[in-house]
This record gives sequence, structure tokens and C-alpha cells, in this order.
Amino acid sequence: MPLESLDLALRAAAIALLAVLAVSLWRDLNGRPAGRLAIMLALGSAAHAATFNIGGTAAPSLAFAPLIAVATADVVVLWLFCRALFDDGFAPRWRHGLIWLAVFGFSLLSCLVLGPAGHARLVIVANNVLALGFVGLALVQTVRSWSADLVEGRRRVRAFVVIAALAYGGVNALLQILAAGLGPSELGNVINAAMFLTVVGAVALLLLRVGAGDLFAPEAPKDAAVRAAAPAAIALAPETVANRKLVEALRRLMADERIYRQENVTIGMLAARLSVPEYRLRRLINGELGYRNFNTFLNNHRIEEAKTALADPAQAEVPVITIAMDAGFQSLGPFNRAFKAATGVTPTEFRRLRQSAA
Repeated sequence: MPLESLDLALRAAAIALLAVLAVSLWRDLNGRPAGRLAIMLALGSAAHAATFNIGGTAAPSLAFAPLIAVATADVVVLWLFCRALFDDGFAPRWRHGLIWLAVFGFSLLSCLVLGPAGHARLVIVANNVLALGFVGLALVQTVRSWSADLVEGRRRVRAFVVIAALAYGGVNALLQILAAGLGPSELGNVINAAMFLTVVGAVALLLLRVGAGDLFAPEAPKDAAVRAAAPAAIALAPETVANRKLVEALRRLMADERIYRQENVTIGMLAARLSVPEYRLRRLINGELGYRNFNTFLNNHRIEEAKTALADPAQAEVPVITIAMDAGFQSLGPFNRAFKAATGVTPTEFRRLRQSAA
């Protein structure tokens, strides 16, 4: 089979698989931030499969320019997807849309103006350096957030999905930069298409085996009574003596020492304080207490402290941001979002309702 035909076949297979993946994600995950981003990532990846050209410097046609811009801006979606995948509380905001539009606009301008003006090689290098920057951001985000997932099987699958996507994104960008201006390479396109199809196929297979609903499942909301009495619930759950002792030590750290107030608390830090392996503490918090995400475990304790302070008449004049930071939050925005997700109202509304009922 000629290289050009093989290239087209590989691209077509990848696009078909991405279309099936997008439909499946839409059916199973519509409405969840990670699900919506996954659908956008699949569609942007299809645009990339249709438009990449290793070594090519010819100015794209008017019809292809928007597709190339969508494919370029897909690195922003990849970055946001990595954030949403490991942070159940993450939701894209308007500024993220502006970043996507900026990258899309830059790429479109490059295709329609700079490329035809004789700066095609510069355009290719600039677009792919930009892509490498977002790949780097996504990688840093993954490393920082990976350990917060307490479900071991899901954590491994999530890590594979992200690493595979980032590895291909990085290799593709480097190929584009190194081959820019050397002329179209049929072999390069075939190799790139084969790598792309392999990554898409592996991710699709994993989603079929694990289930998109399980992989992207958000933290299950805790019953109000469990949230309010989290330390007491911790002490009652374990059945073994070893777990009972470990849970009691965890209870002291959370309820008495309020370790959740400290900055950048990690599960590794908590495991070190308790002198147990990290995997055991992860299994305990997930299996015994029902938490799927370590940050949610911490935030529930922080929110309970904040609720007590907001309901206290003696602290009626204390600013909400002071209460939030005393409880361990680093800024007001994440506190407001986490508080409303847990209680259904904002901190200010909660304070007003409690004071009215007093």
C-alpha cells in the first residue's frame, strides 16, 4: 500500500474512533465538566487528525484554516481536561474560554495572514512551541494532582490516559518543529498517524473496559449527618484493631490538631505523620470512609469548621475570607465554590440564614 493511502487509512480510522468516543462520552457524561471537556478534546483531536502535515509549509486553504485553528487550540482543552480529570471540584470558567479563543485566534491569523505572507515555517514553530507550553502545564498539573485520587484502579487509568495524550502531544509538536521547512514527509505523516491511532485506540479500549462513568465519576456527596460528625464517624467504621488505632490517630490529627489548616497538606504528609505507608492510608480513607478524593476529604473538615464559625454570633463581624483562610483555604474563590457545593448556599447566605434562625 502506498504511504499516502496508508496515511489516509490511519487518519480515517482515528477520526472514526474519536467520533464513536465522543458519542459515547456525550451519552454517559453529558453535564459533567470532565465529560464535556473530554468530548471537546475528542472533537479537537479529530480536527488534528484531519489536518496535521509533518514538514509541510504550504499555506492552508480557506476551508482548512478553521480546522487547523481548532486543532491547535485543542492543547488548551487538553490542559483543562487534565485539571478536571484529577480535581472533581474543577469547572471551566470564562477566563479559560478566553484563553482558548486567544490560541484559536492566533492560529487562525497565522494560517490566513502570516503563512501566505511567507512566514509559514515561523508559524509552524510558533504554534507548536505554544502547544508544548500547554503540554508542560498539563504535565505539571497531573503530577501535582495525581495522588489526590484515592481510588487506586481509577488513578492508574487516569494517569495512563493523561500520560498517553501528553506523550503524543509532545512528540507531535517536536516532529512539527524539527521537520518545519524540510518539505512534506509521507513517512513522517504515516508514523505520526500510527502513533495517534495507537493512543486513541488504547484510550478507547480502557474506557470500554473501565467505563467512562467510573473513570470520570465525581466525588459522591456526603450525607449531612456524616459531614457534620466526620470525626465521630471515622472512629466507628473500622472493624480491625489495627484500623481502629489508625483511624483514631487520624481523628486526632483532623479534629484535635486540625492538620487540614496547614498549607499544601498531602496524603503523603499525612501518612508520614501517622507512620504508615501511603497506600494504606489511601485505602482507609477510600474504603472505610467512602471518600474518592483526598482534597474532598480535607475540604469537608475545613467546611465544617467554617460552618461552625459562620453560625457563631460572636464571630458575626469576622470577614468570610478570614474564616475561610483560618479553616485552611488559600483564597476566597475555591472556598465559596466548595462551600456551595457542600451546602447548596454561599457562605454569606449560610451566615444570614443561621443568624435569622437564632
